[in-house]
Amino acid sequence: MKLNELRDNAGARKSKIRVGRGIGSGKGKTGGRGQKGQKSREGVSIAGFEGGQMPLHMRLPKRGFNNIFAKDYAEVNLGAIQIAVDAGKLSGSDIDHAALKAAGLARGGKDGVRLLGKGDFSAKLNFTVAGVSAGAREAVEKAGGTVTVPEIVPAAEKAKAKHRVVQKAKAEAKTEKQAAAKA
Repeated sequence: MKLNELRDNAGARKSKIRVGRGIGSGKGKTGGRGQKGQKSREGVSIAGFEGGQMPLHMRLPKRGFNNIFAKDYAEVNLGAIQIAVDAGKLSGSDIDHAALKAAGLARGGKDGVRLLGKGDFSAKLNFTVAGVSAGAREAVEKAGGTVTVPEIVPAAEKAKAKHRVVQKAKAEAKTEKQAAAKA
């Protein structure tokens, strides 16, 4: 084989059809757009338009629900973690979201990682994750590891705690002011 004999596979490169170049080309005159009218013109977007009648996509009933408050967890099975440990992709005994992401196991998951118990697991590892299934927790503890799920305080409770601190500071300032006025 010589470099000048290298060719693409048959059909790998397809040349663009040049329309509107005469009757003999087979795509002359109307250029494959049929006859006259709005759809033969450029810039037409009437797909789904039914002549003023209510379109099908609006006639059909709505169904389902999209929870805007749902948590986005990267779900990782223990079997996949064991394979990564055996392959040497995961090192160290403390595993968190960053370690799983670096090993290519956790994709996405802006709210953290959730461990699931599918697969065999025998490595002694300590996990710090956002969520864990009962089976996964049992398998990790059976292998001699631990699972830590940090407690997440909801924003409403944080706001209430901040409000209590502010109210307490105001009350203390008021009592100091009254004590200064009496003295």
